Amino acid sequence: MQEFANQLHEANESGDSRESGGESLQNISLAISILAVLVAMVTVLGHRTHTEAVLLQAKAGDQWNLYQAKKIRMENLMVSSDLLALQTTRDAAATSTRLHEYHDHITKWQQDLAEEQAKAREFEAEVEVAEHKASHFDLGEAMLQIAVVLASITLFTRNRAYFFLGIAIGVAGVAIAASGLLVH
Repeated sequence: MQEFANQLHEANESGDSRESGGESLQNISLAISILAVLVAMVTVLGHRTHTEAVLLQAKAGDQWNLYQAKKIRMENLMVSSDLLALQTTRDAAATSTRLHEYHDHITKWQQDLAEEQAKAREFEAEVEVAEHKASHFDLGEAMLQIAVVLASITLFTRNRAYFFLGIAIGVAGVAIAASGLLVH
């Protein structure tokens, strides 16, 4: 037990001494803290981008629902006008006027359908962009987390190779996450 206490005392003394690497351990700890903050920032960006993708997907779904509703109304009116044209009538002028109105509505709805379809496709394209951005943030976050772990191993092993590998992976993670900001 006494031997363990002596080893612990020696470890504490060498850890506090600036001449024996204490300062470099503080620098490593600071670098790990900075990496951890970067992980948090990239995580927030990733979560917000995933949320944006979900909201845009909902808008695209709503837009397609509107498209379908207008298409159904237009097709119902087309059937009604076809049936009206096939029936005999007492007032041919009134029937003709009504058929003309129906055809005008159908023409307008065909234009509306093209617009609704274009809007829905725009939302879908925005969803793809948001998902692509989110992928960059997710990969950047994972790499930064790996960097934190590798740099932390340095504190236990005193092997600086882990620290430099962690920093290299962290820089790559930041670069990948930053490239997500450039996706349009």
